[in-house]
Amino acid sequence: MMPNKTAPTALIAEDEPLLAAALRKQLAELWPELVVLATVGDGIEAAAQALALQPDVLFFDISMPGMNGIDAAGEIAEEWPAGTQPFPLLVFVTAFDDYACRAFDAQAVDYLLKPLQSARLTKTIAKLKNMLTQRAAAPAADFDATLERLRHLIDAQSDAVPPQPLQFIQVGVANAQGTQIRMVPVEQVLYFEAADKYVRVVTAERAYLIRTALKELLPQLPPTLFWRIHRGTVVRVAAIESAHRNESGRYHVSVAGRPEKLAVGRLYTHLFRPM
Repeated sequence: MMPNKTAPTALIAEDEPLLAAALRKQLAELWPELVVLATVGDGIEAAAQALALQPDVLFFDISMPGMNGIDAAGEIAEEWPAGTQPFPLLVFVTAFDDYACRAFDAQAVDYLLKPLQSARLTKTIAKLKNMLTQRAAAPAADFDATLERLRHLIDAQSDAVPPQPLQFIQVGVANAQGTQIRMVPVEQVLYFEAADKYVRVVTAERAYLIRTALKELLPQLPPTLFWRIHRGTVVRVAAIESAHRNESGRYHVSVAGRPEKLAVGRLYTHLFRPM
């Protein structure tokens, strides 16, 4: 049965079936008008279903297999058909402590602590209803503000205790004798690019593969020297020759010494606005 077009809709992403069932049950009791379109158990499926179903509200667990809730929200924002359907209102379900919750609150993203409490969920529902009412009165949602909040949350995942800045990247190079460890100076790196379970370290001469995750590298790269231009790409600022905007409004950058064009994610287009 298809939901009433005027009824609010939601998607639940939670990898613990009992918690997912509990949230769905409480929502049915406290917000009977809400139609839960689907419940999924991992971040990759959450992003896919959100884009396919385009619900009004997303209840996303922070820690999920495949992709965490924050990164899944970023994935959705990158592919969301802006200008047609307002971006879903985000509620994170988390076991994080009060410090983390204050950080979410500062970004105007609501949250629910595990185990779920009816009183807290009631407040969240009231907030969501109010925001949906405001959105109905003014359908042109502030998508740029949503992107800004998501960008802060994604970047904040790498803002724990900053380690010492990297000076060299240790890469393994296979040869006839086995594997040689080569020290690549960071100033020679043009960009880093996530590739499945690896990160490509690209210089003017060649590319290397390392197993260190991009989110682990980010805190060790000076932000004045390297820019994140996509969730999976970090570029040395001085190596950027130009940025180009295509007919669909998407940006790509050209990097000195490389023929390829690097896509700029929707979350990071603000870096290339004219002064």
